[in-house]
Amino acid sequence: MAGNSYGTLYKVTTFGESHGEALGGIIDGCPSGIQLDFEAIEVEMSRRKPGQSAIVTQRKEPDAVQFLSGIFEGKTTGTPIGFIIPNTNQKSDDYSHIKDNYRPSHADYVYDQKYGFRDYRGGGRSSARETASRVVAGAIAKQMLPQIKINAYVSSVGPIHLDTPYQELDFSKIESNPVRCPDEKSAAVMEEYIRDIRKQGDTVGGVVSCVIQNVPVGLGEPVFDKLHAELGKAMLSINAVKGFEYGSGFSGSEMKGSEHNDLYNPDGTTKTNLSGGIQGGISNGMDIYFRVAFKPVATIMQTQDSLDNKGNITPMTGKGRHDPCVVPRAVPIVEAMAAIVLADFYLINKTY
Repeated sequence: MAGNSYGTLYKVTTFGESHGEALGGIIDGCPSGIQLDFEAIEVEMSRRKPGQSAIVTQRKEPDAVQFLSGIFEGKTTGTPIGFIIPNTNQKSDDYSHIKDNYRPSHADYVYDQKYGFRDYRGGGRSSARETASRVVAGAIAKQMLPQIKINAYVSSVGPIHLDTPYQELDFSKIESNPVRCPDEKSAAVMEEYIRDIRKQGDTVGGVVSCVIQNVPVGLGEPVFDKLHAELGKAMLSINAVKGFEYGSGFSGSEMKGSEHNDLYNPDGTTKTNLSGGIQGGISNGMDIYFRVAFKPVATIMQTQDSLDNKGNITPMTGKGRHDPCVVPRAVPIVEAMAAIVLADFYLINKTY
């Protein structure tokens, strides 16, 4: 299997399966001498971990990170940072019923066709549990770039939308509710909706919005490695992501140039920011903002037709512990991947 690494200079490789002994990763290219805040890393892990509230999967995992290399006396040494995250609460028997069956909208069928073999326990490598390793790498990337502020939040769940401009939101309220929506009224409606969906044995999707502030001018390469292209790739590599748009996004296609152009101020900032902080693939110093769309979790507690490995259509009911809505736990993953992208471009920028 290829494609387990991301990045050029700040390079992150992840390994492990949902029901294996452990997940883990290697961070190559992290500069030396960074004093790490291990409590901050734990906080990021706790934001992603399962079992944190009644509206997410009830799998209980501490997601404690064990660092194996690349750190001495609390500082990065410049050598590869190796780490593992032990799995402690696997219930592999929950997946015995799909040993010979392919779940609708899962990776089961394509994995079997591509590799001729698959780990059916929790989806194996295709499980979103793999993203725990990304959060570790993202937490360290954030500490590489302390001046840059990255805030992601849930802006929609199903048909419920928070349309308030991000400039009017209080990001300190993101962690004040289990949905991770900074608007208390919207959060309450979203939470009730997720609870109702769960009672139906169903799932629902949503959108995570992200705002990156204090980005220096000049990050990104102007042809194939545009900053927004790498952010898009990073976000689309997250499980269940179906869409990415930055700045004015698709709504910009309905505007005239005279409406969409961001006119300059004398200091190089712009009066508006429909460009989303990126022009020509390069950061311009304005806020970067984007939205990431997540599909409903594919495993539902209802009976649906599935395909078995002999070509028969057979009924199957989902089992196990699954999120009725993935977006609350996706918030720190979106932030982590954004931090990894920025850390990589920051290092690339220092090479010339």
